Amino acid sequence: MFRFFKRKSAPETAVPEATAEVAPEAITALAALQLDAPAEAAPAVDPAASTRSEAETSQAAVLVAEEQPTSGWFSRLRSGLRKTGSGISGLFGGSKIDEALYEELESALIMADAGMPATTALLADLRRRVKSTRAETPAQVRGLLADALADLLSPLQKPLDIGRQNPTVLMMVGVNGAGKTTTIGKLTQHLLRADEKVLLAAGDTFRAAAREQLVAWGQRNQVQVISQDGGDPAAVAFDAVSAGKAREMDVVIVDTAGRLPTQLHLMEELKKVKRVTAKAMDGAPHEILLVIDANNGQNALAQVRAFDDALGLTGLVITKLDGSAKGGVIAAIARERPVPVYFIGVGESLDDLQTFDAKAFARALVGE
Repeated sequence: MFRFFKRKSAPETAVPEATAEVAPEAITALAALQLDAPAEAAPAVDPAASTRSEAETSQAAVLVAEEQPTSGWFSRLRSGLRKTGSGISGLFGGSKIDEALYEELESALIMADAGMPATTALLADLRRRVKSTRAETPAQVRGLLADALADLLSPLQKPLDIGRQNPTVLMMVGVNGAGKTTTIGKLTQHLLRADEKVLLAAGDTFRAAAREQLVAWGQRNQVQVISQDGGDPAAVAFDAVSAGKAREMDVVIVDTAGRLPTQLHLMEELKKVKRVTAKAMDGAPHEILLVIDANNGQNALAQVRAFDDALGLTGLVITKLDGSAKGGVIAAIARERPVPVYFIGVGESLDDLQTFDAKAFARALVGE
């Protein structure tokens, strides 16, 4: 799931003070930037207080990005894509491979939100595979389609790098309702299991109760949250990164306000958060992750375009694949904007945020 660039020792059992002030140099820099007053840290218990055996610690630090999903997780993914999967798999019940089959596949892929460019490329690749393998039955064509789709999606399958910089700063963006704050909570839990020290920044000062929602996740995960009661989201980000450096955290996750890409003045605010974060730490944010709702179909591709143009995305998290999502938009993204998909969400529990697996996703999409 992650690529770690250091091996962490077993956590200490001592619990630090629940509230810590931002380093003085951070406050001075903030004043120079004419930002709001330093943020307050929400009380929390250091996750290092929980004890673990050496075996558990060692296992948590292992890179698992290449692992195949468990049968239970794959079942949930396949269930979430059942509408698309059953629709496509039902086309292979005939006895011959003809133009009618390709035409039906084209319609099914477009209906699955794959879009015309990706659909055209997939079918061209499929025809080449059918010819080269001398496939004779539609059932064989389904397997070849899954292979073609997996190859199209494979450039998106990359692990999230943690540890190249300390702290590694993740900036989370996305429209309202995509599941951004919930994703932060789940991602935090995964990082904690790998013994990473995480600090959260409640930078969504626009949406009502967004701060409280992130603080609740911080309490659930027993991590500290840098927040302000209103104020400038860029100031929150600056405080959090400065505090992360001072407290020797491994990861700082900055939440931001959800906004539509057509709201240009709000997109400019995101650019400001990015600039101010870089002032707090050279090279930050190291990752800019867009959280998108798979139910948005081709609109999700429009979001990738807009946020990538404005911020330069480094990764995606695709959520809500356990509902009515058709899923084909990932093919459209791979064709037009191949931004890595670090995680996909297939449910509400913490373990339902899983590493994107191109082959598994392709199998589920075609109903294998």
